[in-house]
Amino acid sequence: MFDTLSERLARAVKTIRGEARLTEANTQEMLREVRLALLEADVALPVVREFIARVKQKALGEDVVGNLSPGQALVGVVQDKLTAIIGGDLGPDAQALKLAVTPPAVILMAGLQGAGKTTTAAKLARYLKGQKKKVLLVSTDVYRPAAIEQLKTVAAQIEVECFPSSTAEKPLEIARAAVDWAKKHYFDVLIVDTAGRLAIDDEMMAEIRALSSALTPAETLFVIDAMAGQDAINTARAFNESLQLTGVVLTKLDGDSRGGAALSVRHITGKPIKFVGTSEKLDGLEPFHPERMASRVLGMGDIVALVEDARRTVDTAEAEKLARKLKSGSRFDLEDFKSQLQQMRKMGGLEGVMDKLPAQFRAAAGQADTARAEKETRRMEGIINSMTPLERAKPDLIKAARKRRIATGAGVQVQEVNRLLKQFEQMQTMMRQMQKGGLAKLMRGMRGMPGMR
Repeated sequence: MFDTLSERLARAVKTIRGEARLTEANTQEMLREVRLALLEADVALPVVREFIARVKQKALGEDVVGNLSPGQALVGVVQDKLTAIIGGDLGPDAQALKLAVTPPAVILMAGLQGAGKTTTAAKLARYLKGQKKKVLLVSTDVYRPAAIEQLKTVAAQIEVECFPSSTAEKPLEIARAAVDWAKKHYFDVLIVDTAGRLAIDDEMMAEIRALSSALTPAETLFVIDAMAGQDAINTARAFNESLQLTGVVLTKLDGDSRGGAALSVRHITGKPIKFVGTSEKLDGLEPFHPERMASRVLGMGDIVALVEDARRTVDTAEAEKLARKLKSGSRFDLEDFKSQLQQMRKMGGLEGVMDKLPAQFRAAAGQADTARAEKETRRMEGIINSMTPLERAKPDLIKAARKRRIATGAGVQVQEVNRLLKQFEQMQTMMRQMQKGGLAKLMRGMRGMPGMR
């Protein structure tokens, strides 16, 4: 998201030459680029004006210290004020869910139809389950049978209980029965998926106000599509006036190259953005960190999130098992190679990793076709799966006849089997150098890897 802003800012920084302090003259062009980029990103005009005013007030007259260039100094000011305007000024704990109430803590999900409420409810349940919470889901959307069935389906996928409901019941009756069930069965959290409409209407608002009044939720989260653009402003304002919102969830952030809703909604509601939806997968929900988002917006990446992804998804037992195997002198085999490919995919694949890297690293990687790389990774896994356990353990056995059988089983050409074996051999060589501790030899070996020449 915010690709245009990152690019414009990078270009503008280069135009500011070495001067001792930031002035209106040497920041004018850069601030103009920032203003245009924000407007192109569908950020509301009042938000753009306030943001630029904050940056100018802070920047003008500020000394350029140390080894910083004026451009770098201005980027620092922009990052500081961007962090503040998207939620950093609310304090370090504003983004956390407030669930310290008598169980069950009720979370009410509000928003228009199509914003992704049902999927987000399931993603949030999965996230809280990972936090050792016992979670119950319930749908009060009696107008769309498909919504009730969808919640049941995703609840089963994440192995979270879903309270039964039907279109013959009234939303308030369903919600009260769900609360009663949650109390009797000692659930920590009850997530209530409410009905949406294609547009804001009085009936919808009256219904959700009644639910809020009856349930006294610990959290009322407004779910909005990050691609809503300027429409997000009116929607956010209407929900904020009707409900006691406690936070915002931005969905479909991965599909948006503009993303202005992230700034506009926070400004209009005055409520913190608590989560962002980063993919369609049920693990694609991340807690929102203003300072990290500001860094990503400005092309600085989010290395902390990348490390957290690794900690959350990498199988430490498998990693330790491989380390022990290599230390004992055993060879790195095709089963190990497959395991490494799977670990990469768990972290969101190449695209997921690249998205969190700073802009200069993404540029250094060139115009890599990440979608193609993901496809090739899956194909390699398919080829390895077509091998026998003995072939995976002893790749030297794989000669012409075996290659033809493996290719047929994987639905690929023999050339692709040869390509995989060559890549495996390169990885095996690197692992061997790591076993011997020969860093110089390892670096020479890496030059033979794709993209390392």
